[in-house]
Amino acid sequence: MLRPGFACALALLLVSATGRAEDQLRESFDLHVPIAPTPVTTEGRVRLFYELHLTSFSAKALTPVRITVLDGQGRNLASFAGASLTQRLVPVLPETAAPADAPLSIGPGRAGVLYVELALEPQVLPQSIAHAVEYKVGDGTELDTVEGGRSVVQAVPAPVLHPPLRGGPWAAVFHPDWARGHRRVLYAVEGRARIPGRFAVDWVKLDADGRMARGNPDRVRNAYAYGNEVLAVADATVVTLRDDYPEAARISSNGRHRMRDASGNYVVLDLGDGRYAFYEHLRPGSVRVAPGQRVRRGEPIAQVGYSGSGNWPHLHFHLADAPSLLGAEGLPFALSRFRKLGAYEDFAALGKSPWVPHADATSASREGERPADNAVIWFGDEQKVVP
Repeated sequence: MLRPGFACALALLLVSATGRAEDQLRESFDLHVPIAPTPVTTEGRVRLFYELHLTSFSAKALTPVRITVLDGQGRNLASFAGASLTQRLVPVLPETAAPADAPLSIGPGRAGVLYVELALEPQVLPQSIAHAVEYKVGDGTELDTVEGGRSVVQAVPAPVLHPPLRGGPWAAVFHPDWARGHRRVLYAVEGRARIPGRFAVDWVKLDADGRMARGNPDRVRNAYAYGNEVLAVADATVVTLRDDYPEAARISSNGRHRMRDASGNYVVLDLGDGRYAFYEHLRPGSVRVAPGQRVRRGEPIAQVGYSGSGNWPHLHFHLADAPSLLGAEGLPFALSRFRKLGAYEDFAALGKSPWVPHADATSASREGERPADNAVIWFGDEQKVVP
């Protein structure tokens, strides 16, 4: 048996012989991908949405300067540095004192989240991913690198669903860069931090000029979306619902809502295979189903309303892995068929001017895909824009 002192001396001798000095070892980040990415197709390209969590175990602040996404063979899939890294890497809790465009310095015991969306050709889809984080320590200029955050890529593609609405034009309001969009809102409820709206879409109905309402736009019932039938996206079982939450008569009078009431009236459907469909902000008294009831694909289940939080009548729709409004992880989905009319390149123009038309009408019909961010689409074959 080796005596403790001799064992320590031997360890130091081995470190010296290999050239790895003790003071070169450094605690840095715990890298973790909480939810394995699942592929979903948008306009012919595969998109992977996921988050890399970086928790600092260092006694000094660490500032990432480059994060590289690698496939299972170590090949570079994407690299974020400078403005692209600053835009994607954000603290779990906002730091009001830090400049918005400054690199994120992650202090001891604190965490940041890197929001990743990869758009890949189908033949490039990796079986697994990993990450290399290059970072500075404290106020120094010395750089170090840590690798980790390994995760498999789910082989099962996103489910293809029936459209949740009819006709159009419907703006698929979503963009992963929005600081307070559904994509970047973590809720630590029921013992774990989750992103239920990771793939959520807010569906807003328009007319041919891109307006969202007829007449006085402050009156809720003047919105083109208001009262439209909401459809079951698959054969499913109703899990839970709410139908009695009041809504404001005017946009300007919709005040703040508690977190538990932000969804307003809702319906949750069990689609099977651990997937649940969420319909939120429904019109009070419009829900036609009951818990435990079986519904058929395409069957009307409620109407679009203005209950809960929101600055315009719309249908919030998302898929998640549990029947909990905030205690579930958002899952990707695709739609069986739709026609892309165009998109809003500048979201500020929504409701004020027409969208940018799709460049090639012959390729506007999409099947088994997720709509592009802020696309304007039409469900069904008969295209008659609201006058």
